[in-house]
Amino acid sequence: MVIFERSRKHNMIKAIDIKKTYRVGKVEIAALQAVSLEIKEGEFVSITGSSGSGKSTLMHIIGCLDRPTSGKFFLDDEEVGELKDDALAEIRNKKIGFVFQQFNLLSRSTALRNVELPLIYGEVNRRERIDRARVALERVEMAHRLHHRPNELSGGERQRIAIARALVTNPSLILADEPTGNLDSKTGQAILDLFQKLHQQGHTLIVVTHERYVSGYAQRIIRLRDGLIERDEKTNRP
Repeated sequence: MVIFERSRKHNMIKAIDIKKTYRVGKVEIAALQAVSLEIKEGEFVSITGSSGSGKSTLMHIIGCLDRPTSGKFFLDDEEVGELKDDALAEIRNKKIGFVFQQFNLLSRSTALRNVELPLIYGEVNRRERIDRARVALERVEMAHRLHHRPNELSGGERQRIAIARALVTNPSLILADEPTGNLDSKTGQAILDLFQKLHQQGHTLIVVTHERYVSGYAQRIIRLRDGLIERDEKTNRP
């Protein structure tokens, strides 16, 4: 029964022959070369590779922060590779929850206010914003820090606030960029355990990292090298 249910899940991400080139003066640099991949709804995937492998470029395309030079890119069954800036911004706000290495929290705002931000941009009314932000903070075990500002929180607590902010819009996809990069190993492991919990609750997660132990938390590891997929393999994670 479980296998049957999983087989029915659609492609959250589908990339077909994605290429991305940048021009530096008169020189063209190929960051991605004909990358094709599919990521199913509910998967926990790590994208990894050394510096210059193309993983950041691929992350920007998956996160609708950039467009491919050529090829087709689909998010949640919608072709988004050629959409205009306003449409991409709306998709980012509604369908993607971002978690960054630097946390990107507003220093003068409380945890509750920081988590509310995507809903403010989405023009959600104040009462609903507060209720949804509280629920998101409860999910990451930070309900007791509602009114604390970032400088009153530890690094791990700040990352939990950032994860709550990513969750508050009920996104189709959670996209994390080096989420443990600014944390000690014990705190980083706690954040990865939280990602595992979110995955078990049905979220689709993509973690971009160069750390091997972080990749090991995912069900599947996609390794890039020189703008190409070098390996795409399953792990032992359920």
